[in-house]
Amino acid sequence: MSRKVWIFDLDNTLHDADAAIFPHLHIEMTRYIMRELKLEEQAACLLRQHYWHTYGATLKGLMRHHRVPPHHFLHQTHRLDDLPRMVKSVKRLRHTLQQISGRKVVFTNAPMSYAKRVLELLTVEDVFDQVFSVESSGFHPKPAMRGFQHLLQTLGVQAGNCILLENSLPALMTAKRLGMKTIHVSSRLRRPAYVDARISNVLKLPHTWLYKTYNRRETRE
Repeated sequence: MSRKVWIFDLDNTLHDADAAIFPHLHIEMTRYIMRELKLEEQAACLLRQHYWHTYGATLKGLMRHHRVPPHHFLHQTHRLDDLPRMVKSVKRLRHTLQQISGRKVVFTNAPMSYAKRVLELLTVEDVFDQVFSVESSGFHPKPAMRGFQHLLQTLGVQAGNCILLENSLPALMTAKRLGMKTIHVSSRLRRPAYVDARISNVLKLPHTWLYKTYNRRETRE
């Protein structure tokens, strides 16, 4: 059995969330902050952005500074009745993922219900061995070290056996500090020292040296 674990971020890694999903979530989160904290729209929007930049997730800031109940926040902001229209299919995604030797896990800051719905719409839900959501992390979203440690403990693996594919540089930095291999899924040309490889989209994974090295090694074993 393969010892390698391929860990995939969800939004803007396995699919494009910027086009329709994220703009909608930003509106819903801003409205939630307006209601719960009694703020005007501009102040609520600025606070949302501040917490996202500071903690990697708006929820973390709301929990830490305002004692917002996480489950209530996630339920209210991630209803997304029109999600089937928002999720754009990714041609050959399923084929690409099926070629990878080793365990495959989704690690996302999104709630479990949302993550499973997106994976089903992408028709890849059965390709992954496990989905690790913000609830699974004990509400320590990426790039928090504790969230990554929860993940490794749950999977029962060493960081050195993991490869993270992620669009967020702070999350990749944490992964590298733990000893993971890192792949930045981005069209940016700059590649920081803590990033082992960069691809413009996940379909390019088979062309990276990391994939060729580990897939060949696992096939031999």
